Amino acid sequence: MRKIRGAIRLYVHYTSINVRCAMQYKTSFFLSVAGQFLATFQMFLAIFFMFRRFSSVKGFTYSEVLLCFSIMLFEFSLAEMFARGFDSFSGIVRNGEFDRILVRPQNAVIQVLGSKFEMSRIGRITQAVITFVYGIMASEIEWNFAKIITILFMLIGGTVVFTSLFLIYAALCFFTLDGLEFMNAFTDGAREFGAYPLGIYGRKMLLFTTFVIPYSLIQYYPLLYILGQRTSLFYVVLPLLACWFFVPALMLWKLGVRHYKSSGS
Repeated sequence: MRKIRGAIRLYVHYTSINVRCAMQYKTSFFLSVAGQFLATFQMFLAIFFMFRRFSSVKGFTYSEVLLCFSIMLFEFSLAEMFARGFDSFSGIVRNGEFDRILVRPQNAVIQVLGSKFEMSRIGRITQAVITFVYGIMASEIEWNFAKIITILFMLIGGTVVFTSLFLIYAALCFFTLDGLEFMNAFTDGAREFGAYPLGIYGRKMLLFTTFVIPYSLIQYYPLLYILGQRTSLFYVVLPLLACWFFVPALMLWKLGVRHYKSSGS
């Protein structure tokens, strides 16, 4: 328990430093926030214009897809904000900074995690919140406490899943620094195709996103419960079950650390 409290304090310390650095240049910060908002706005426009032509997609209406899109964007943006250090880990390995991280008497994961904090992702989160509120207002969902908790669990589980993917990317950097762009298909790519309920992509994709990379546990299945298409409370806790994905990601990281060889920088 003491180690956990120490790790939290260390991460908060790193984050506060990053926040203060970002706010040193306020104009640049607000321009970055606006840029992040606009960068994902095209996804909203794609959904908007598609539903100008079609009334539904595999039975899902415009407002229901907007809920799906906003939740997935929110999850990804939170992970990218807090776990950006993993996403830029290749640079840490290249310049020899990881050697210094290893000799410090602190948890290496927390040090890498806190090495970068992307406050500019507030722009994406703002868009997700606005779209989510609009989706709620336009839908006919009968909200109750269980559905509100489901939304909270989706955000927690989704943030953990995307953070785990960033951690896997960082772990792969121990073995090679080349050809890792394919991981973008599982992070940025998931944000793109996750704008729509995953069930529309067919049974094979649904199986893959349930048992391999658990996107469906943080998106499709709990969304069915929120929309009233499923009634079992089991769907409420499914997003938390997706947190298991962090375990193999952490195991791969530890394996990478054991095989790490200094760059000599």
